Amino acid sequence: MTPPRPGERLDVAIDPQDRRRLELHAALTAAGIPPRPEDREAIDRLSALPGNINSTIQRWLAHAL
Repeated sequence: MTPPRPGERLDVAIDPQDRRRLELHAALTAAGIPPRPEDREAIDRLSALPGNINSTIQRWLAHAL
């Protein structure tokens, strides 16, 4: 059985910026770049950018694999 898609796992609404932050953490980790505690400010600032920019960053990270 396949797990539910991430958006279907939670019944609560997640702020778009928080979702981008989680997605960026996941993309960095998947690319072999686990975020360090000192990276938090950079991740927070990147997550505050519009969704299309966050998607581009994730695409770059996925392409690096």
